[in-house]
Amino acid sequence: MTQQTGPGEFEIIRRFFAPLAADMPGAFELTDDAAAVTVPPGHTLVVTSDALVAGVHFLANDTAADVAAKALRVNLSDLASMGADPLAYTLALALTRETNVAWLEAFAASLAEDQRQFGIRLVGGDTVATPGPLTLSICAFGCVRQGTELRRSAARPGDAIFVTGTIGDAALGLIALQKGLAAATAADCDVLVGRYHRPTPRVACGRRLVGLAHAAIDVSDGLLADLGHICETSGVAAVVERERMPLSGAARAVLAAGAGDWPTILTGGDDYELLFTAPPDAEMALAEISAMLDLPITRIGRVVERHPADNPERLVGVVDGQGRMMTMAGSGYRHF
Repeated sequence: MTQQTGPGEFEIIRRFFAPLAADMPGAFELTDDAAAVTVPPGHTLVVTSDALVAGVHFLANDTAADVAAKALRVNLSDLASMGADPLAYTLALALTRETNVAWLEAFAASLAEDQRQFGIRLVGGDTVATPGPLTLSICAFGCVRQGTELRRSAARPGDAIFVTGTIGDAALGLIALQKGLAAATAADCDVLVGRYHRPTPRVACGRRLVGLAHAAIDVSDGLLADLGHICETSGVAAVVERERMPLSGAARAVLAAGAGDWPTILTGGDDYELLFTAPPDAEMALAEISAMLDLPITRIGRVVERHPADNPERLVGVVDGQGRMMTMAGSGYRHF
């Protein structure tokens, strides 16, 4: 058996993670086998879980602070897509021999910062050793009034399709990290890389979509793939208009320089924006939400009838500025 040279499991919990559970009823300062989480009366518990593996979901040389932020925020984005308010989360960490005290300090500090920002608290988890790669999994809990949670399955023909924020930044940021974007300015690269490392979960928007949106999802695997998930679950198809797609200034500059392309924008993933359908007459209410939150909400397409002959892997069509259907090699990221 290899002799341990760093802090042990319970010292790691006491020193780095118990402070993240402070003042959270039912967390018991992380001293029990499980937590006891109370849901407000009349609410439903919403549960989501995401695992992140070094070299797959984040780069091996990403900072501890960025890894922590992304791990928590992708789960918060799932809660947002169902209109839920964040409540609590658990954290399972499989640490490698190279994980040192400085890494743990930065990791825990980043979680603490996001806990304050998004109103969520750690209530438990597990810490183990692994020969690699570094792996972590967060299970997040939220709550929403009973029967009001947003689902993927309620899109209807005639619905308009909307997306928050901008699309494609994270995919371009990953390219900048892996290969470089010689045609992009340093400032634009910083914007794109920042969007990849630290997505912004649209929690405030998600809760305001309850009762307004018909179906919703967050953009993790790619806009076309995730819209396809809505279509498949709802039994519909969709058409999106490329020219309506909301792009950041940095993404537009990269496209103009020929360093990026539309397939990357539409299928790259990791944006963690909210993608949803709503009746066309909801557009005025959505404009008010957009102004209130200072968050762009853009209409990008429409839901249409699905025909029996439709290819189940091609339920989303993309038309260009001339109304011509584009040919896409794929729709987004596949885990397997």
